[in-house]
Amino acid sequence: MIRALTGYSTRHPWKVITLWAVLGLALSALAPTLLARVTQNQTGDFLPRSYDSAAALHIAEEQFGVDPDATTVTVLVARADGKPLDAADQQQIEARAAKLAQRRVVMPRQDDKPQFLVPDRSQTPRIAPAMTAPDRSFQLLSVELLGNPADEGVQGVYRAFRDSARTQFAEAGMRTGFTGGLADTVDTADSHATATKVGGTLITLLIVLLNVLVFRSVLAALLPLLAAAMIIGVAGGAVAGAAMLTGLKLDAGTPGLINPVLLGIGIDYLLFLLFRFREQLRARPEQSAREAAGQVAGRVGTAITSAALTIVAAFATLGVATFGQFRSLGPAIAVAVLVMLLGSLTLMPALLAAAGRKMFWPSRALRREPPEGLAARFGALVTRRPLMMLAASVALLGALAAGTVGIRMDYGQGDSGARTPAAATTAEISRALPAGVSDPTSVFVAAEDGGTLTADRLGGLSRALAEVEGVGQVAPTVLNEDHRAARIDVYPTADPQSQEARDLASGPIRAAVAAYAPAGTAAHVGGTAAVFADISAAVDHDLTIVFPVAAVLIALILLLLLRSLLAPMALLLSVGLGFAATLGAATLLFQHALGRPGVSFTLPLVLFLFVVALGTDYNILITDRIREEMRRPGPARAAVARALRHTAPAIATAGLILAGSFATLATTPGTEQVAFAMTLGILLSALVLSLVLVPALAALLGRTLWWPVRPRPTPGTRLRPRTTEPAGDPEPARVKAY
Repeated sequence: MIRALTGYSTRHPWKVITLWAVLGLALSALAPTLLARVTQNQTGDFLPRSYDSAAALHIAEEQFGVDPDATTVTVLVARADGKPLDAADQQQIEARAAKLAQRRVVMPRQDDKPQFLVPDRSQTPRIAPAMTAPDRSFQLLSVELLGNPADEGVQGVYRAFRDSARTQFAEAGMRTGFTGGLADTVDTADSHATATKVGGTLITLLIVLLNVLVFRSVLAALLPLLAAAMIIGVAGGAVAGAAMLTGLKLDAGTPGLINPVLLGIGIDYLLFLLFRFREQLRARPEQSAREAAGQVAGRVGTAITSAALTIVAAFATLGVATFGQFRSLGPAIAVAVLVMLLGSLTLMPALLAAAGRKMFWPSRALRREPPEGLAARFGALVTRRPLMMLAASVALLGALAAGTVGIRMDYGQGDSGARTPAAATTAEISRALPAGVSDPTSVFVAAEDGGTLTADRLGGLSRALAEVEGVGQVAPTVLNEDHRAARIDVYPTADPQSQEARDLASGPIRAAVAAYAPAGTAAHVGGTAAVFADISAAVDHDLTIVFPVAAVLIALILLLLLRSLLAPMALLLSVGLGFAATLGAATLLFQHALGRPGVSFTLPLVLFLFVVALGTDYNILITDRIREEMRRPGPARAAVARALRHTAPAIATAGLILAGSFATLATTPGTEQVAFAMTLGILLSALVLSLVLVPALAALLGRTLWWPVRPRPTPGTRLRPRTTEPAGDPEPARVKAY
């Protein structure tokens, strides 16, 4: 199957290139619109109904008409001169709020995007008075907008509304402040806008610069980037299409995570093909470029397929997670990686066949064998002192892994500590009112005995909630139209996104609800704090399932690829140590050095999947080459040295590019921890595990590493000039006859 794909692509390169170009352009344009239709912004919707906060959200939607796509912005209105609001001021606020509520907010259009490809998020906001500060220093308004906060169109609508509201109230001599999830998202995005653009530009320059330095060719530097961009466009459309067909809802952050992942692994796979293509052309100068491309793509395609399927298998395990955000992330990345694999087996071989030796123009490296360089000397060092190199790498990884001692999970929403205008407004509100006013913990009560609910019937519950330590205020009971359901908003004194608020919602508040809810009713606690308290329980449950299932699947793939028992065990242990080292380093930096509450609750699982799966990629490529070299006559250590000489530049370059692509996530608000950990994890996987630990272990164990099916020398070899051998090799090199 693999050779059939690569063979067709190299025989008919222009047909394949044209097909990918058309698909890439079409789906790149449609992907943002399609992805917007399959993403949701309510984190609570990812929880199973069995969780208390999910049941509360269901009552809110069914009985109170809460739109799951709605997002609330809290607007603070105060006099510009700082004086308390009087009756005339409040009348002005009500009149101007009513005027804003009647005005349709038109979504700003972007000139660089056709209108028919961008969903129109224009809408009329719902505005209602919320609360007045006890000292009358400000009044709060609740504004409801529809749409995902991550949607650029929704963000544009919010900016237009914010500017209009500021103008309206400024005309009355008042100032405004805005807070809430959407407001904070927009403020943070605006503050990171320049960094995001710079980050994207830097990673592009990094890829081009590294490729130019390695290949001394402009075409070899640019084509992998263009090929990856085309494949990523198709992958985005494929992910959206698969989600629409299956009814799967994606988290708003999933599309932003897929792109750097695909860019990194796509460039990796294309680089492996380029390095091997150049090696083949040097070894067989008389061979046609198309024939060489076909042979290389067929040989390397097997290793690439195994590496990609490792990632797919790892993320497929998220399908057994109970937390929907994980359950949707797994299939989305699996589909995207499969598309990238298909592109690596078709588009890039076609580009190699079409460009031929011109791929490396103007470099003259194909005309001569390169002198022994850093990779050869490094290979000689690892194979000459394998025990020392193995001990040094294990010591480094072990020291970092020790950082996991005392690790804590942070279930906040990715606050990076940036002082945004939304955060300043929240702080101003909390000085006069309970902090939870802008994001209350809500108790939903539903009658199950056929009767109706009244404020008096729920009075005992309201009084019990008011007496809970940490609750600053309890709002009056709100009944739905048929009085079969009620909502009681509780305003904690703690920040709604803090661990204190989550402990309060999941502990004393739920205990009070369980004890004082009237007979014949079902009562549930919802709101942001309650949702994230339940998410913590769901994640803890999922970690105990996903980790072992992913390890088993990866082990099976390694067994099938390597046809060995000892080698897969060694590789799994090495990437496991790499995972622990990366998580430990993140803990040391963010929890201990920077004083954060802990590491992000998604970090261990995402890090495990990415570092283990992608780290296994590099291990597969180096071990596959080591096994190939061990099939040739000569000592095992010489085979390891040859494998390092030919493979180290590709793995090092690919690792730097993939790490760089993940580093750009740091410019996305709330992903600093993921960016740091994944960047470090990839660097450790590529530069320490794949280039030091695994080769050193192979040099120590020799052909025993492949027990019980040890590689045997194959006939049909010929000598190559000694200049191709790394320093310290005990014999001349032999290469397969093609």
